[in-house]
Amino acid sequence: MFTNIGYALLLSALAGLSTTIGSLLGIFVKKPCSRFMTLTLGFSAGIMILVSFVELLQKGIESIGFASAHLAFFFGIIVMFLIDVSIPHEYMAEHLSEEDRSRKRNLARTGLFVALGIAIHNFPEGLAAFAGTLQSVSLGSAIAVAIAIHNIPEGLAVSVPVYAATGSRSKAFLWSFLSGLAEPVGAGIAAIFLMPFLNQTVLGVVLAAVAGIMVFISIDELVPVSRSYGHEHLSIVGVVIGMMVMAVSLWMIK
Repeated sequence: MFTNIGYALLLSALAGLSTTIGSLLGIFVKKPCSRFMTLTLGFSAGIMILVSFVELLQKGIESIGFASAHLAFFFGIIVMFLIDVSIPHEYMAEHLSEEDRSRKRNLARTGLFVALGIAIHNFPEGLAAFAGTLQSVSLGSAIAVAIAIHNIPEGLAVSVPVYAATGSRSKAFLWSFLSGLAEPVGAGIAAIFLMPFLNQTVLGVVLAAVAGIMVFISIDELVPVSRSYGHEHLSIVGVVIGMMVMAVSLWMIK
């Protein structure tokens, strides 16, 4: 478990910095295919939901018992809910009219607020990738891939308004990059505070709480945003495919 720390930090960094892919799309492509966004966001949600219930929560139950694991699970959900209520996190760039786009000051402010919201939401995701990798490298890799996929449109949401407001590709890229840095920072803080007293009981609590965090992100953010692109049936197809891929991958490593 302890030998996976470096790899856990690396996976968290790669997952978080995938926002830069969305940033590049926003700067150069401007508007990626809506079907692609719908399918990939649904796919990411499917992976995160299945791995949360089949692996993370289950590991928590094995370590600390059914009741304690579910208390930690719902604690994770409550934490994410409070974060979401305190700092709303929307893909605001998708809903801007042409008139709004001409108001450069508002666009710049929008981009910065979206970047702040994404950074705060990315923080517990870094913890998720870190804790999952401590349990097993394959589990951490699966979580990191799911997080990386859904971080792409987050980078897009930051870069589009900033680029439209400033005309600067470097500024748009920088703000997207900084919002993604919150993920490895979250993993680093988890390493600093958890490692001195980490054991199977503490890890069980963390894994169950992370399961709650990931379920909340999937249901509250990924699925609704996926459906917002106008391909509702394709969204659920992505969810199911993500679950199937995750199930097969877990079966293969058993």
